[in-house]
Amino acid sequence: MAPEYNMMELMICVASRYLENGKTVAVGTGAPCAAAMLAQKMDAPDLVVLFEAGGVAPMLPKMPISVGDSSTFYRAVMAAGMSEMMTTCARGQVDYAFLGGAQIDKFGNINSTCIGDYHKPKVRFPGSGGANDFASLCWRTMIMTVHEKARFVEKCDFITSPGFLGGDGGREKAGLPEGGPYKIITDLAVMGFDDETHAMMIESLHPGVDVDKVQSVTGFELLVPSDIGRTGLPTEEELRILREEVDPLRLVIGRA
Repeated sequence: MAPEYNMMELMICVASRYLENGKTVAVGTGAPCAAAMLAQKMDAPDLVVLFEAGGVAPMLPKMPISVGDSSTFYRAVMAAGMSEMMTTCARGQVDYAFLGGAQIDKFGNINSTCIGDYHKPKVRFPGSGGANDFASLCWRTMIMTVHEKARFVEKCDFITSPGFLGGDGGREKAGLPEGGPYKIITDLAVMGFDDETHAMMIESLHPGVDVDKVQSVTGFELLVPSDIGRTGLPTEEELRILREEVDPLRLVIGRA
């Protein structure tokens, strides 16, 4: 019998599998940090974890509560600052970054600034922080989020962090380097982006989920390849490490 798990555990396990050994990943707290820690303890021991506040390659003793938590500097290679981290990104030294936002459109653009008109918004959010730098300059960005129509929209009200902008060639026209959105991992599926149009497409469906379900909670037409994969379930070893070593207090994963 397959082990029991919840959707947060599934999303973290799936995200961790995309993080390759020897690469660099910029993470925030919560699920992205859990994914990076799990990857290190599974198949990527030399994954270099970076924190926006300046921690470079710490040996995390516990799940940090913020990017400035003292544990993000524990036995780190360097205790830098935010400006140094953004410079590292600009130099092309960040392979992966996890981002989030209130809206994501079909080309992977992210809005974490406002809902509605910028000058008279219905809702005002915190804004970019370092997210625009990471989206603009790192090689691949990933998103972990709940899948709902209010979040997956045809066009963002405001682009805080650029994806592929208007589609094919959009980043290049804006003077941005190669890179952009890579994977979007939700509680229903894993999405990627078409190589030619750069529009969002379904790559794999989680257990018990079909295409119609995913499309029904997406505010635009998703590309559907002829051969859609099935998301691999969390293994017993992944869940053991995640629960016992990464997040024993279940601050992020909650209860199974």
